[in-house]
Amino acid sequence: MKPIPNDEDRLWEQHVFREEPEPDFTLQVMKKLDGVSMEREAEVNFFVKKSSKTHWMRRMGVAAAAVVILAGGAWFAWDYKIGSEQPAVNAVNNPPLPNIPVPEELKYSYLADDYKRLKPLGLVVNPNIHIEDQGYTLKIEDVLVDRSQIVITVQQNAPDGNTIYSIYPEMGRIHITDGQGNSIASLASFGDPIQNGSKYQRFVYQLQDEIPDEVVVRGELGHLNIGSYYNFETQSYEDKDVTVDWSFQFNIDMTQAKSLAVEAPMNNTYTTPEGLKLDMTQLVRTPNGTRLDMNVSLSDQLRAKVGEDWEKQMELLYHLEIPETNEYRVFNGNMTNARQAKFRLRDTSQLSQDGGQMRLSETWDPAIVTVNAKKIRFVLDGYTIPVRDEKSLQVDLEKMREDAEFYTYVLQFEQFGDEILFSDFNYKSLLDSYNASNGDREEYSLVLEGYGSFKNAYNGDHWVAVDQEGKEYPVEVMGFPDQPNADGEYVADNLKLIIRGYYKGSGTKFTLKRTALVNGEYRDVNWKVDLPSFTSLPWQK
Repeated sequence: MKPIPNDEDRLWEQHVFREEPEPDFTLQVMKKLDGVSMEREAEVNFFVKKSSKTHWMRRMGVAAAAVVILAGGAWFAWDYKIGSEQPAVNAVNNPPLPNIPVPEELKYSYLADDYKRLKPLGLVVNPNIHIEDQGYTLKIEDVLVDRSQIVITVQQNAPDGNTIYSIYPEMGRIHITDGQGNSIASLASFGDPIQNGSKYQRFVYQLQDEIPDEVVVRGELGHLNIGSYYNFETQSYEDKDVTVDWSFQFNIDMTQAKSLAVEAPMNNTYTTPEGLKLDMTQLVRTPNGTRLDMNVSLSDQLRAKVGEDWEKQMELLYHLEIPETNEYRVFNGNMTNARQAKFRLRDTSQLSQDGGQMRLSETWDPAIVTVNAKKIRFVLDGYTIPVRDEKSLQVDLEKMREDAEFYTYVLQFEQFGDEILFSDFNYKSLLDSYNASNGDREEYSLVLEGYGSFKNAYNGDHWVAVDQEGKEYPVEVMGFPDQPNADGEYVADNLKLIIRGYYKGSGTKFTLKRTALVNGEYRDVNWKVDLPSFTSLPWQK
């Protein structure tokens, strides 16, 4: 995330992610702002006290400010002491970054600030990798290093000078090991462009708990997939593969990075009512961010309900409170406009075991969370996870037809906020590829027609109709829109559910079943943890 450019912007950015105010929010805002002017001093105080002659003007301004705040759903999370002696409250209590030149590959991204933090501490390594083979060029310079992560920036070019993206570290072709070849880092993110349209890519490796004084970075790069191109001889698009020698190796001395870090073990565990278990294991502070490690596992009951790839979609919803700097930081996973961690690791290597767990690490940018804060409180607000749910609806076609004559019948289906209203049905001829195996024999099927509003996309749903004899009929959904509306809902004005092979002889009563995989959101949690404090930070000495 690109850092907020100045303190005033940071101050507002701090408070816009809270979705709703607390019940006594209006009263508290008025209390905080009463006796406070919205006039800003040139450099020092955000708020200053005024004389009694302007008290009525001040109250009018306070009321207007409160209205604006309420309209935006913002939450003032600081506790001001009114008075001219009160110092300015910065959104992030960090010293200014040094004014040093930033390399071209990092200049136009948030990595520029990372470079400015790490370079004066000797935590930037330039392996000076510049390899050219058959006109294909690989460059690696200015590797960012701390006790928590190693960030490698890569430039790849084709012979014509165009940028290519051909390295896939997740396939195990770049290794970070100790001297004996044992892996000591996990890939946290790969192939991310530094910014849109950039010719540089970022690869982030998170270091394990135990690391040696020297690590080895080794690339075994030989086979490149250049991408799709048009072959004029075959008159078709093909993937182009190139074999080059881009092998490289360089070592990184980690003694300085290890000395400039604070590690604190943790043993804080919480299990939600639904059976999601969180186990905090460690807090790591470095000059370039604060990292929280935890293990995530599911109870047998919850595991039976979730989707197969739940670990890829599960998101924690939490906020951080820093009393000494009055900071309040909301992290709402992948929700719209949500703030996210600077670096994130999901290690799922242990999930395949019985009772396995996922290792989750969140690293917060110093531009967002003060890296030298002595007291940080973690507050769990909830979580989201994909869960399966089956809902059934009893259908009586005779009643539906009878009531429809008097405009009194609407067949309603609701599930996880999704709603379908069926108002009509017909038997229609459906001659298509579905029943081509029948020798193109004409097939009639029942078609339910109506309106649908979906908060959850229907992809992944499984519909089936079951008659009174227990026979199942596949159901096809038609008329589902490709894009949501402005409210994030998928609205189908002409929705059709085709029950294949169900005709008049199949009866007039049946059960319609829908098994849906939806992103369930759970807020019934109650967990606060004061993260480990410290006496001093080594990089401040």
